[in-house]
Amino acid sequence: MALDKDAVGALAEYLETAELDARAVPQISLQHPGITEDDGYAIQHAIRRRKEARGVRIVGIKAGLTSRAKMKQVGVDRPSYGFLADYFAVNDGARIPIEQLIHPRVEPEIAFVLDKPLEGPGCHIGAVLAATDFVLPALEVIDSRYENFKFDFPSVVADNSSSSRFVLGGRCRPLEDLDLRTIGLVLEKNGAPFAFGAGAAVLGHPAAAVAMVVNLLARRGEGLPAGALVMTGGATEAVSVAAGDFVQLRAQNLGSVSVGFA
Repeated sequence: MALDKDAVGALAEYLETAELDARAVPQISLQHPGITEDDGYAIQHAIRRRKEARGVRIVGIKAGLTSRAKMKQVGVDRPSYGFLADYFAVNDGARIPIEQLIHPRVEPEIAFVLDKPLEGPGCHIGAVLAATDFVLPALEVIDSRYENFKFDFPSVVADNSSSSRFVLGGRCRPLEDLDLRTIGLVLEKNGAPFAFGAGAAVLGHPAAAVAMVVNLLARRGEGLPAGALVMTGGATEAVSVAAGDFVQLRAQNLGSVSVGFA
């Protein structure tokens, strides 16, 4: 790591304040050009501890940048993870006040809920499938705290992988009758198709994204407990939204989920 404990704490406060104030700030690597991936995760976990100290519950984990479309869209070359706080949850079909966000984008995902704990290193797709209770379609609202949605990898990791809000909906389905690789996804904006994808766009199989998160958490001596929610990352590029927009995901055999912006 290039940063000491005081710098990590100061940057955690800087980024969390930007999130809570819905205010864009310069990416942190401009002031700290030697920042590393480990520094980024140290800052992210410091933000998590700040929230937990105020009574916020962490309700799940998100994988980020798990498809080539997303990596290309934001100019990053590998996946990451972030945490999901309780107040990130939005009801299916609800409208989010746009003033709570900076420059939001929405992406279609497949979410997993576990019924057994998972630990790494060495977690693999088979272990994830064996530990999964059910899957369901989801939308994630990402909202980078950085100006112009521009960042490098350590900076986006520090910013909780741009996590902001999430919406769960559709049908809860066990895995026995599903091939998650071939599930078709249609992302619509204001009633018109915006992007098309399939589960295989996420690291070849959405369960691979869960395994990736588990193995990254293992570096910090952590795992995922039974009951954990895991968002597996956008299967297509994300769609930008503004006040008045409405976004819906239609997922083959999993139903639909939607969110609006007021």
